[in-house]
Amino acid sequence: MPPRSTRLIDNLDDDDYPAYTMGRAAEMLGTTPAFLRALGEHRLITPLRSEGGHRRYSRYQLRIAARARELVDQGTPIEAACRIIVLEDQLEEAQRINEQLRAQGTEPRAETSL
Repeated sequence: MPPRSTRLIDNLDDDDYPAYTMGRAAEMLGTTPAFLRALGEHRLITPLRSEGGHRRYSRYQLRIAARARELVDQGTPIEAACRIIVLEDQLEEAQRINEQLRAQGTEPRAETSL
């Protein structure tokens, strides 16, 4: 028996691999395909496309979509939910960079305006 391709196994572990169709993604999130399309229109997530042009979503994108759904279910308009998620992501990245700088012994300097 020939050895199996490690590429397939790698895809199963890859959070960015576009493994889910729009229908399956909507089903997993308990939402509609229209909701996923709206997230794309607001540029929160950009699904990859299959050779046939169908949207394909990764696990990472599904986690983002689930967070958006959570906010929308709480009454947040979809536009605001998308912006909140982007800002949360930017804050997390800034905190990560600050931690790295602290670990290197370099403190980030606060900008002051006159």
